[in-house]
Amino acid sequence: MTRIPSDLRDAIEMSIYLPMTISIFSRDLLIIEKSPFKLQQPYLNLVEESLKLAQKDLAAVRRELKKNSIKVSEVKRDEAFTMYSFIFRGYEEQHNYFNPRIRNKVCELMEEYLFKAVKA
Repeated sequence: MTRIPSDLRDAIEMSIYLPMTISIFSRDLLIIEKSPFKLQQPYLNLVEESLKLAQKDLAAVRRELKKNSIKVSEVKRDEAFTMYSFIFRGYEEQHNYFNPRIRNKVCELMEEYLFKAVKA
C-alpha cells in the first residue's frame, strides 16, 4: 500500500508525463520548421503555445513536489515497463509503469494542450 496521498500521486505522475510531452512538442517544432508546408506559421504557433502551456504546468508540478519534499527518479526501463522511485517523507516506493500506458497518457496530454492552445 502506498503512503503517498492521491493528490500528490497525481502530481508525481504528471512529473513523469509532462517532460515527455514537452520533448515531443519540441521535436515537432523542429520538424515543422524543416517541413515544406506552404504556410508554416499557424502550425508553429499552435505547437509553440501548447509547449508553453505544458512548460507552465510542469513548473507548477515541480514546485508542488519540492514543497512536499518528493523526489522522483527513473530506476530502470525495459521494452514493456519503466520503474520509477518515489521518495516521500523518508519512505521510498518503487512503481512500475506499463510503457504503452505512458505513451497513451502523453498522447492524451498532447491533445489536451493542443485544444487549450486553439482556445487561447
